[in-house]
Amino acid sequence: MNEPGPAPRPETLFSPAQRKVVAAALTSLAFALVSVVLLGALGLLGWLVGRFSGVLWPLAVAGILALMLRPIVEALETRLRLRRLSAIVMVCGVLALAVGAVALTLVPPALAQILDFFAYLPVLWERAGVFIRTHTPEWAQLIERHWENPTIRALVERLGQQLQGFVKEAIPSLAAAGSGIAQGVGFITQLAVIPIYFFFFLLSRTHPADRIPDQLPFLSPSLRADLAFLAREFVSIIVSFFRGQLLIGLIMGLLYAVGFAIIGLKFGPVIGLLLGLLNVVPYLGSILGLAVTIPVALLQPDGGWQLVALTLGVQVVVQNIEGWFLTPKIMSNRTGLHPVTIIVAIFFWGTALGGLLGMILAIPLTAFFVSAWRFVRHRYLGGGTTTAAARG
Repeated sequence: MNEPGPAPRPETLFSPAQRKVVAAALTSLAFALVSVVLLGALGLLGWLVGRFSGVLWPLAVAGILALMLRPIVEALETRLRLRRLSAIVMVCGVLALAVGAVALTLVPPALAQILDFFAYLPVLWERAGVFIRTHTPEWAQLIERHWENPTIRALVERLGQQLQGFVKEAIPSLAAAGSGIAQGVGFITQLAVIPIYFFFFLLSRTHPADRIPDQLPFLSPSLRADLAFLAREFVSIIVSFFRGQLLIGLIMGLLYAVGFAIIGLKFGPVIGLLLGLLNVVPYLGSILGLAVTIPVALLQPDGGWQLVALTLGVQVVVQNIEGWFLTPKIMSNRTGLHPVTIIVAIFFWGTALGGLLGMILAIPLTAFFVSAWRFVRHRYLGGGTTTAAARG
């Protein structure tokens, strides 16, 4: 009896090369669909943030302040054996006294210098014209000759209008405060509600991430634990970033103010303080510092190239102190982001979230997503490591 031979192999629909092409096409299609979904979600998020910014930014400010000061409240509870309400009242009282002292001592002279600076701008512009006509007459003749061209004039006016629109979009709260009585009252109301949010956020004993597992009972315990871990990581990055960046900005502002006052820069103290505080958005204070201080140093009555050199020297010294001492000691490279990544993140989140709020949150958001991707890759794409190992 003859034994049956091996069964014939069924014909495959695609050849190996064709299967690779189909797999690559499906992968590309899936990647495109995921990209479209992510971009749509990001656009929706940006629209929601822009639409409800008046509601969100007081909550964000109060929440970040509460998270930053929560350790102090807990330390008062444990060391002084105070009730939580008493500890919160003590912290709020000290904070109110500090804000009141700053408002009474620093705000009036700073506001006076700011108003004097805006009043000085026409004089600065006139002196700039004299400087250009005196030192670079060929540039002055070129500008005057082409300024008569109606096309160039219309282009400059259009650029000026676009710049004004950008400023209004980048600083929506200030624009709202000055655009009408009703919006101004709304802005003041948003400021007034921050202490209320702040008080109740401090009153809560639970961490924001502790409630996540209870709100997601349909997920597996492992996945809920991972989401809670990522939420804790996000809160930790937010708190450490703003706590460190505000302290660094305050120190840099004081150093700028002292340095500019010593070299005799006009409006130096208030410009220095503002540039330091603007460093909450990385590189913003440095860029604006060059754009503001160099013309003032060059064109003020007793100014000149020597004062410009001294002004640049102050900024170089302060930047080196920040880069080599303040940031390593205070931030400890918490974000771990490359400077180019930071610049791209500022522009990206500023565009995605509609202005200043996105620029302020750009670094902690980017650092969180980088950390989340590393965690997901290690936990779910790295060969079945345990959650505890991935968290380590």
